[in-house]
Amino acid sequence: MSIGSRIESIGVYIPERIMTTSSIVDRLKLPGSLKLELMTGISERRVCSEKEDSLVLALEATKDCLKHSSIRSENVEMIIFCAISRYVDGLKYVYEPAISLMLKEKLGMDRAIAFDISNACAGMLTGMHIGSDFIERGEVNNCLVVSGEYITSLSQNAVNNIKSHTSSEIASLTVGDAGGAMLLCKTHSDEEKICVSKFVTLGKYCDLCIGYQSNKQAGGIMETQMKPIHDASIRHAPSIIEEALSEAGLKMGQIDCLIPHQTSKQAIRAGHEHIGAYFGEMAKEVIINLEMVGNR
Repeated sequence: MSIGSRIESIGVYIPERIMTTSSIVDRLKLPGSLKLELMTGISERRVCSEKEDSLVLALEATKDCLKHSSIRSENVEMIIFCAISRYVDGLKYVYEPAISLMLKEKLGMDRAIAFDISNACAGMLTGMHIGSDFIERGEVNNCLVVSGEYITSLSQNAVNNIKSHTSSEIASLTVGDAGGAMLLCKTHSDEEKICVSKFVTLGKYCDLCIGYQSNKQAGGIMETQMKPIHDASIRHAPSIIEEALSEAGLKMGQIDCLIPHQTSKQAIRAGHEHIGAYFGEMAKEVIINLEMVGNR
């Protein structure tokens, strides 16, 4: 029986501070109104307090994950930190040391191999993909995959930069802050293990969403071409899903839950309808949970 990996436990951390969509829109200096809540389905999002940052979000999510785990902190063998943001002590962006090493030290995971990766919005799933590979090859018995996204500076900066309804920073107004963690561990059970994990890089679309540190404001800037990136996503997603379903021996109608990237309610519904038309059937349920927490 082959070795595989399973999700042993998960943890989350969401800041207590709330920022409503209406409060963001009210600060915009635009001719006419921007019906952002109607467009996106996001009524509010959670944002970090002055004492919270990427490291704190990841640390608290990991603590929550460990509460539900049979694996003790000192027995964790690998840590992969996967966030886009690397803010410590507020909006101080840190390249070195790795955030995973900071987590390792703070949580007493002395035996763990630790490294950081970044793959935009697919960071956590990429970390899971990498961690599972290490486990399946017998290199480690378990792996902590963790992220802490402190990205609401994108929204705060966009408020000051947006001058028209066609601004490339409109999508930045949807984001919220959150931390997430999962512990993967070795299994020999075909019923428990992750059966398929697929990734495809469509490099020619790399300029449709670009994030970078601002040299004029604290925090970051994100520029997104919303319609082109949506069109590219729904055009290419079905064939990628089809390949994964084929490898798993499943049909779309057998899928209980489809969980898309939580960008906006309209985009998710349009994508779901496109996928349904492609396969001639839909998943039993599509998850949309961004109303109170935003795009994170």
